[in-house]
Amino acid sequence: MTEKIYLAAGIALLVSLIAGPFLIPVLRTLKFGQSIREDGPKRHLAKAGTPTIGGLIFLIGIAAGVLIIAEKPYSPGLLTMLGMLLGFGLIGFLDDFLKVLRRQNLGLRAWQKLVGQIFLAVILVGIATLLLNRGTALGIPFTTYTLDLGIFYYPVIVIVIVYFTNTVNLTDGLDGLAAGCTVFSAVGYVVIAYLAARTGFLGDILVSSSDLAVFAAAIVGGCVGFLRFNMHPARVFMGDCGSLALGGGLSALAVLSKSEFVLLIIGAVYVVEGLSVMLQVVSFKTRGKRIFRMAPLHHHFELGGWSEKKVVRFFWTAAALCMVIGIGSFWMMIT
Repeated sequence: MTEKIYLAAGIALLVSLIAGPFLIPVLRTLKFGQSIREDGPKRHLAKAGTPTIGGLIFLIGIAAGVLIIAEKPYSPGLLTMLGMLLGFGLIGFLDDFLKVLRRQNLGLRAWQKLVGQIFLAVILVGIATLLLNRGTALGIPFTTYTLDLGIFYYPVIVIVIVYFTNTVNLTDGLDGLAAGCTVFSAVGYVVIAYLAARTGFLGDILVSSSDLAVFAAAIVGGCVGFLRFNMHPARVFMGDCGSLALGGGLSALAVLSKSEFVLLIIGAVYVVEGLSVMLQVVSFKTRGKRIFRMAPLHHHFELGGWSEKKVVRFFWTAAALCMVIGIGSFWMMIT
């Protein structure tokens, strides 16, 4: 498994590094430029016109790493994970494309994106439980207890998937922020897959730990390659095409490794970003006052005088810490 992990990450990295210099000029020629929120930090206005939909760079890399290295690239589990990655990415691509077409920061309507995300989430939990023998029991992080939700598993996990996927999207607001945080989250799932293999945690589920590890490793390699072009000052943005895909891919890893609640720990940076938006909206509508200078949370720090690089470094550090805590919570859950 270790060799496959390195190879999957290496191929995804190499393909992403090769794809970037070819794809970025194409996006620029097609005028697939990013529209910037007028109510956002003023320094971001200089980024207007930077090519977007750059998530295609690492999606190509991830797909290559998985399909080349996986022992059975067309196994149901692997196809499910790739399907979620690309399916959520397609929703994001349509959203990005409409934004570019309309020359404003308005793509798909919120309800259209939500319907698409719920549809994919239902497919994921349906395949996992009905075809891959995942079951409906949830492990409780930091404990050895499990909670079998029965039929309630479906709505609970659909909500978790949709919420988490959108929080990854919200986190993608600074150069290198979402891609860097995802590197740590995916590394966490490489370790989780390795631990699951050692302990036989997956039991009768029809997904191999090797496939989980290869998929997670490919996400690591793809995102590291993408950072070559996305670090400040970014030459390309991943767009919703990339952020929704990463959220969907991580969610699929969580469902198929029976670690949905652990995902909320490993990806706590995204979760907090999403909560900051919810709290801001509720506070403003009920009290007429804002809690943060601006939401999502990374903009709060920006408006407090932090440089973009400092904010990104801080959030990367938090993501690394969450990764370690999340792995620890999983280890306690399975031993």
